[in-house]
Amino acid sequence: MPAGRLSRRFVRVALQAVPLVLGVILLNFTLIQLLPGDAAEAFAAESGAATQETMDMLRVRFGVDQPVFAQLINYFHNLSQFYLGFSARYNAHVTDLILARLQMTVLLKFAALVLAFLLGILFGVIMERWRNRWPDKLLSLLSLVLYSTPGFWIGLMLIVVFSVHLGWLPPEGSRTLGGASKGWAYAWDVAQHMVLPVVASATFFVAIFARLTRGAMVEARTADHVRTARAKGLTSRQVTFRHVLRNALIPLSTITGMHVGALLGGSVVIETIFSWPGLGRLTYEAVLAREYVVLLGILLISSILVITANILTDLVQTWLDPRIEA
Repeated sequence: MPAGRLSRRFVRVALQAVPLVLGVILLNFTLIQLLPGDAAEAFAAESGAATQETMDMLRVRFGVDQPVFAQLINYFHNLSQFYLGFSARYNAHVTDLILARLQMTVLLKFAALVLAFLLGILFGVIMERWRNRWPDKLLSLLSLVLYSTPGFWIGLMLIVVFSVHLGWLPPEGSRTLGGASKGWAYAWDVAQHMVLPVVASATFFVAIFARLTRGAMVEARTADHVRTARAKGLTSRQVTFRHVLRNALIPLSTITGMHVGALLGGSVVIETIFSWPGLGRLTYEAVLAREYVVLLGILLISSILVITANILTDLVQTWLDPRIEA
């Protein structure tokens, strides 16, 4: 598809996402207000006791002393200035707090998504190529096991095997304390810490992508253009990768975009297990502390990431099959 048509479709889809973002902002704010307690009560509970005057002072400090509608107007006013607020507990701007953690979550989840995508396609191609034979049955059983096993249990077992017993990989954190802070040594250190959480995050999606690739390729192989390609004398490998797999990538890209939200949602558990300093762990800390201004910022950024992933998925589908534009 020409780049001009692709860019016009991007603009059109992006404009359609604007009311969706506004709806998500309003929904997030409403759900947060329905939660019990606030940051002032959580802070007072940690202190053990607090007078009424202290509670009033804390509510003013945490910005929860105003009526709900006034808080909503103030929140939209801040958003219009691209300002997510200030966290009194962390003594930092919410934007800085989120960006410091966001890059670690994006790094971890992007690596997990790429690993799941590549392994899923590889397993799916093998399963379809040897359909109803032992490679297909073996990988189908493996996919069923990965799909049925919770990611947190896989993460714990990975820690027990590869960290406790074998000692090959670090069990937690994103870097070694006192280790290198830049250069290839730093990159290698971070990569070693990423292996276990990336594998634990990717296993569920490997199973989904593998089964979907197999089914899509089985269906695509019966299409007319595939029979025409065979009649032209193309080899089995050329038919598989040029015609069958390309068409199978269309539903696969759809499912990939749909599961970005699930991948981000699962980061809370995975990052807590592996003590990974990402957005999921920050979400967990914000919920415990009733730091709703931070939680609102995390929900907004996560929603925008999911919407952006769906827009990119739409563009990838249009590139794979120009008929979608029509």
